[in-house]
Amino acid sequence: MKKIELTNSANSDFFNKLGLLITSGVTLCDGLLILADEETDKTYSAFLKQIYESMDQGGSFADALALTGAFPKHITGLISVSEQVGHLEETFYSLSRYYDNKEKMSRSIRNSLTYPSILLLVMLIVIVVLLTKVLPIFQDVYASLGGSLTGIAGGLLEFGRILNQSLPIISIVLGAAVIIPCVIFLIPATSQATKNLFSKLFGDKGIQKKLNNARFADALSIAFSSGIPLDECIDHAAELLKDNKPAYQRICKCKELIEEGYELTDALFRCKFLSRSSCNLLAVAIRAGRGDTVMAQIAARMSDEAQDCLENAVSKIEPALVIITSFIVGIILLSVMLPLINIMKAI
Repeated sequence: MKKIELTNSANSDFFNKLGLLITSGVTLCDGLLILADEETDKTYSAFLKQIYESMDQGGSFADALALTGAFPKHITGLISVSEQVGHLEETFYSLSRYYDNKEKMSRSIRNSLTYPSILLLVMLIVIVVLLTKVLPIFQDVYASLGGSLTGIAGGLLEFGRILNQSLPIISIVLGAAVIIPCVIFLIPATSQATKNLFSKLFGDKGIQKKLNNARFADALSIAFSSGIPLDECIDHAAELLKDNKPAYQRICKCKELIEEGYELTDALFRCKFLSRSSCNLLAVAIRAGRGDTVMAQIAARMSDEAQDCLENAVSKIEPALVIITSFIVGIILLSVMLPLINIMKAI
């Protein structure tokens, strides 16, 4: 069977449904058959039946997932551990939340890049139309009155003529500016490459650092809920963030601190993954045997905070673009209208 590419939303839905079925007392094999029979997408239905057949032949659920090639090794590894300790239900719900948060973050990043880009593109088109189509009309008006555009207006008119001659090239560039981002985000391979480039360029600072911390908190929450021993949680969580080198380096530093004898919560605070209040809360929860629940709550809060920061940054970009473009348009119109008003008064 051809390897299937699953989206974050599909993965979240898949693990959430499995968790609900197990909670209802349905076995995994029966649950997979139920999901396969209800699925209208033939490819996805065959994918579910492939997992069922692997398990029906005596394989574990983690091994069945690994055979499909649709999930990375660290995910199947977490599921394998949770199978052994009997925490599959909790792991499924945690993975569902993880993929859901991952989808929300990806959507926020896409929106933060897409909407301002479209706004900037529209404003550039307005300016180009003013320079290439509107200014020549004013030049004809001035010529009929025995004058001509000079100064800033004259310079803009000449610039507009150059743009007008280059319109075919400009049209191609603008078209590419629309098509290329669409292609990048629609193709999984190019989308992932773009995300990796984004991580390298912006590293582990500012909003990107908040996003990294939120992802790590999600990963740590999954490790807690899977029944993994506390000292191994960092290792499993690190596997989920290997695609972001700056964040992964901080995780390695965190592991070093734990090996030196620091408590998990102290290491997390020193490496700036969690705030002091969150670390204190987590430390109390771990002692009370509620580390997985509290970690999930902390992860959810951090994800919301990261998305809020991203949205706030975008909300500042949009007014700035409008102000700058309005200023440029205002200069163009004033440089043309003021001399025309003086001529009309002289007449």
